[in-house]
Amino acid sequence: MTSGYLSDSFLADVDSRLSEADEDLARRYPGDDGRRQPVHTVYVPADRYAPELPRQWGAAALDAARAAGGLDAVAAMIGLGAAPESTPERLADLVAAKLRSEPIEDLRLDFEDGYGDRGDAAEDADVASAAAAVRSAIDSDALPPFIGIRFKCFEAPVRRRGLRTLDAFIGALAAGGPLPDGLTLTLPKVTSVDQVEAMVQVAAALEQAHGLPSRRIRFEVQVETPQAVLGPDGTAPVARLIHAGDGRVSSLHYGTYDYSASLGIAAAYQSMEHPAADHAKNVMQLAVAGTGVHLSDGSTNVLPVGDDRERAAAWRLHARLVRRHLERGIYQGWDLHPNQLVTRFLATYAFYRDGFAPAAARLRNYMHRIDSGILDEPATARALAGFIDRGAVCGALPADDVEAATDLPMETVRAVALGRITTPLA
Repeated sequence: MTSGYLSDSFLADVDSRLSEADEDLARRYPGDDGRRQPVHTVYVPADRYAPELPRQWGAAALDAARAAGGLDAVAAMIGLGAAPESTPERLADLVAAKLRSEPIEDLRLDFEDGYGDRGDAAEDADVASAAAAVRSAIDSDALPPFIGIRFKCFEAPVRRRGLRTLDAFIGALAAGGPLPDGLTLTLPKVTSVDQVEAMVQVAAALEQAHGLPSRRIRFEVQVETPQAVLGPDGTAPVARLIHAGDGRVSSLHYGTYDYSASLGIAAAYQSMEHPAADHAKNVMQLAVAGTGVHLSDGSTNVLPVGDDRERAAAWRLHARLVRRHLERGIYQGWDLHPNQLVTRFLATYAFYRDGFAPAAARLRNYMHRIDSGILDEPATARALAGFIDRGAVCGALPADDVEAATDLPMETVRAVALGRITTPLA
């Protein structure tokens, strides 16, 4: 290509000047790598885990819904079913199937706040039991898509105990066979980039000790302290720690109650929707953008238990909070009780099904060059496909429905979502 004023040598000089920045951008912001993101993470004390726990949680959720008149009744009660694609009856059918087949997408065996300090002997024994139970679940094909542990944080008083638990858990798992594909480790209460750098060293040491492939061990970071959001120099350490993780940080998770308490917010007002929570999550969302690192909201501790009125109020709250973070582009949260699975999946499925018809029509029009009243661009097409793909992966949108509505194979929809197809079809 020639230019009227800028010579080829000048343009080559511009390329040279920007080559390092180009490489840095590609390395630091590679984009979505196609990994599945679970819609939730379930936390249970590590000593309470058994391979049958997901099935038990699914059955308990179905029982709770049945006691309230059925999943369709709960959907109507919490205000779902406005769109033709998400009637209470259709949502009930889909969620019932989910609760029977895959009630927990991501399970974390907790050796931190949900476990406490029980002494070294008890924790060592529980680590061994947890690893054996996970291995048993692997062997019996009873493992959720993602599973792992949250060990104690890197604060000085508990650092060695946390590392001892991590070391023993990985060692026991590795001794029994390959690590599960969905292994997920959680580093909580991070207060500095240094802690993430130390965790990178720990992961590399464990890989070497157990003959694992390089970078096999990744970890998620819990953002539960103000020091992670705003540093003493006015910068956002949460953004720096992703890159200090050297490709090993898989996700950032917001810790609702630790973070709120650390800001002095009274217990009655600690919530996923407090303005302080939104600020932290907004910073986290900016930090992960383009990096391929996932983002998760936290939990509500208002559980759907008690009498009918209390359970209904808690379900309404949970469903509203789930929908809230989905609308804000945060596609994962935490669940703490089997009954929360009812509204986790009802609200999640309604979100995807409510928006499915217009998203599918716009994607179809864009990809097949059909004239319409909306002029979409490649970035928007990718967002439309990403929305549909997420809904399909979690079970809200059956593949047959997607292919019929978009006039595209499911693999093409996914390729557009990942930016592998960027232009309309010929």
